[in-house]
Amino acid sequence: MKNPYLFGYLPFVTVVLFSLTFGVYSVGESIIFFKEIGLYQGMREFLSDFQLRIFLLTMYTLVFFMVFAALKLIATTIHETALLFFLKEESEGSYSASKSGAVIYFVGALVSAFGIQSWKALVLIFIVTSFVYFIYVVYKLSPFMSLTHTVGLIFFQIVIWSVLLAVLIYIVIRLYNGLLASIPLSNPVK
Repeated sequence: MKNPYLFGYLPFVTVVLFSLTFGVYSVGESIIFFKEIGLYQGMREFLSDFQLRIFLLTMYTLVFFMVFAALKLIATTIHETALLFFLKEESEGSYSASKSGAVIYFVGALVSAFGIQSWKALVLIFIVTSFVYFIYVVYKLSPFMSLTHTVGLIFFQIVIWSVLLAVLIYIVIRLYNGLLASIPLSNPVK
C-alpha cells in the first residue's frame, strides 16, 4: 500500500521555489528601477550591494510566498468543494488521484528557474503548469465520476476562478480610478 502522504512536502517546496524565482526577478528589476530614479546610491550608503540584494530578495520572496500560499489555499478549497458536489463515491483511489498532481507543480517550479529573466516567462510557466495540473487531475478523477459530474467539476472550477478573477480586476480598476481621481490637477485655481 502506498502512503498517500509520501509527497506531502511538495506543495511547500513548490511555493518556495516559485517565490524564489519571482523574487529573484523582482530584485533585478528593483535594482534597475532604483538606479533610474537615483535612489540606489542612497541605499548603498546603508547597505552593500550584496546586503541590499539579500534584503530585497528576502522581502520579495516573503511577499510572493504569501501570494502563492494564498492561491494554493484558495485553489485547494475550490477543488475540494467541487469534489464535494460532484464526486459521489468516496474511495482511496480518488483521494490519491487528486493529490498525486503535486509533482506537476514541482516540475513547473523547477522549470521556472529557466525563465527567471522575464516576468512573462515566469507567468507563462505558472499558467501552463496550472493548466496541465488541472487537466491531469480531471483525467485521474474521471474514472470515479460520470460524464455529467466530470463536466460539472470542470465548469464549477472555471466559473469560480472566473468570478474571483473578475472581482479582482474590478477592484484593481476601481482603486486605480480612485487614485487618479484623488490626484490634484495641475490647472491653476481660478
